[in-house]
Amino acid sequence: MRFTERFQTRLWKAAEWFKGLAWKLGSLYHPASLRQKGLAASAGLVLAAALVLSLFVGWYWSHEPDAFDVHQVALQRVGGDASRLRVGVVYTSTLMRIGEVLLDKPGGYLSNDVMPPGVWLDNIPNWEYGALIMLRDGAAALRNHMSRSQSQSVEDAALAEAEPRFNFRNDSWLFPPTEGEYRKGLKALDDYLRRLADPADPQAQFYARADNLRQYLEIIEKRLGSLSQRLSASVGQIRINTDLAGDAGAAQSTATSSSVVVQTPWLQLDDVFYEARGSVWALAAILKSIEHDFQDVLNKKNAIVSLRQIVRELEEAQQPTLSPVILNGSGFGLFANYSLTMANYIARANAAVIDLRDLLQQG
Repeated sequence: MRFTERFQTRLWKAAEWFKGLAWKLGSLYHPASLRQKGLAASAGLVLAAALVLSLFVGWYWSHEPDAFDVHQVALQRVGGDASRLRVGVVYTSTLMRIGEVLLDKPGGYLSNDVMPPGVWLDNIPNWEYGALIMLRDGAAALRNHMSRSQSQSVEDAALAEAEPRFNFRNDSWLFPPTEGEYRKGLKALDDYLRRLADPADPQAQFYARADNLRQYLEIIEKRLGSLSQRLSASVGQIRINTDLAGDAGAAQSTATSSSVVVQTPWLQLDDVFYEARGSVWALAAILKSIEHDFQDVLNKKNAIVSLRQIVRELEEAQQPTLSPVILNGSGFGLFANYSLTMANYIARANAAVIDLRDLLQQG
């Protein structure tokens, strides 16, 4: 009797256990539970697909724009009429093209993006900044030197409108957006170009003179020198302080040591590199337009070869990189250092700029 009771009790407990298991399994496959799990799985798939798509789009947007034919672009702006390619048209057209590439390349202008994938990217925004600096310098030279016959002449109203627009902050998202200000600058440049290409309009002028070109090259010389120094600092250097250039009578605001240690922070290596890439891309295009518009001056000064050498060095600095990251090996180490290679090309271009300025001054 006792055996029978124990057996019945165990049988009852087993039945209760299977009953509980069945209830749990049934709850897993309940329609409401399946609906919730399906929604969660769908949301996860959508997020994963969005992430993959953002990574692909970011990769596509990170491609640097190609070089362009400055003469062909200018010819298209004047409707294919070569007779309208008056002095200064190619230079002005090139500035406009640089601004258009900044705004209309794949992904548009990225420096002020606040949404993915643009907000995650930093290489192309730094490239944009380098090209923008050269655009600003070119527009300032056009307004203050090349479009004016002398210091007492009246500046062109359209250029006075364009140049400040390009100097607007480069990362404003709203109120107003950076793109809107730069497009206003391009519109003003287009107004100047249309009047410049019109033989019946004598108000818009461009003076291709040696002194105007020399003044522009003074700015470029300092830009290239700064880029070369910043790129060279990728490995860290101890530099002799040459701020006062050995002048015993010179003075500076704050005293500094006779030698300084300069090194680019690790997280800024690619920033400096891509800023330099954007700078040389834009500068090479501007110098090609200068070869066209200042051709007579350059030939008279025997300086055409020097200008072409500068362009050649800048083009060599735009060779594609084979590594997915910017390599930063030591100066004489086992691995390449992209920054030092770029600094070498820019330093050689800078030396050629100095020679070109001397030729323009002396002939």
